[in-house]
Amino acid sequence: MNLMNKACLITGGTSGIGAATALALADGGADIAVVGLSGCAKAGELKQKVTSLGRKFYCTTGDMARPEECRRFVDEAEHELGRADVLVHSAGGLFPAGFLEVDPADWYRAFDVHVHAAFHLCRAVAPAMRKKEGGAIILISSAAGLRGCKGATAYGVVKGAIPQFVRAVARELADFNIRVNAVAPGVIRTPLQDGLTAEQVANNLKNRIPLHREGTAQDVARAIVFLITNEFITGETLTIDGGMTMRIV
Repeated sequence: MNLMNKACLITGGTSGIGAATALALADGGADIAVVGLSGCAKAGELKQKVTSLGRKFYCTTGDMARPEECRRFVDEAEHELGRADVLVHSAGGLFPAGFLEVDPADWYRAFDVHVHAAFHLCRAVAPAMRKKEGGAIILISSAAGLRGCKGATAYGVVKGAIPQFVRAVARELADFNIRVNAVAPGVIRTPLQDGLTAEQVANNLKNRIPLHREGTAQDVARAIVFLITNEFITGETLTIDGGMTMRIV
């Protein structure tokens, strides 16, 4: 897919991986619509960068755990940008707790914001993509969804559901030239990592990540752009984790 003049919709697009992806797509010539749970105040710098590239920028506040908010974002973004060619669902949360400790409310919300939101967003955007005879959808899985991860049961389960969601929906939408893929980041330096202790960071770098460094939001954004622009990849999940999930010891 050539990104020039395409309309890209990004949830969780006001910070972290979502914001880095928005900027990378705008740099390729795309117009951008983002939604964030905490509002658009933090998206001022992103807006300035996107518009300085001569691209349109639209931002709104919304909770992707609510089906009506998913549909509203897609409708508003399509109206503001005139089309919808790409969807990146980057909104989410960590929900840290072990299996016996996790609050049932957090368990259900984890599914709402990661899995159910993907369902409602894809259902909302697919008609516009069918009308244009093509599109690209990218979901965010995680290294935690590929291996057992102690102390983050809800997060691991919902992120583990994403690759199968991608395979199933990619098969359904392939006839309409709509491609569906995912990325599975490992330890990426974003605001979600701010809660790690110095000891946890040191353990990640020394023992868990074979490349001995954290990833960046830009590392993930470049992979997302690759999956969007390569028109012969669908149903796949690309891991970006410095080798963390490939090792035995």
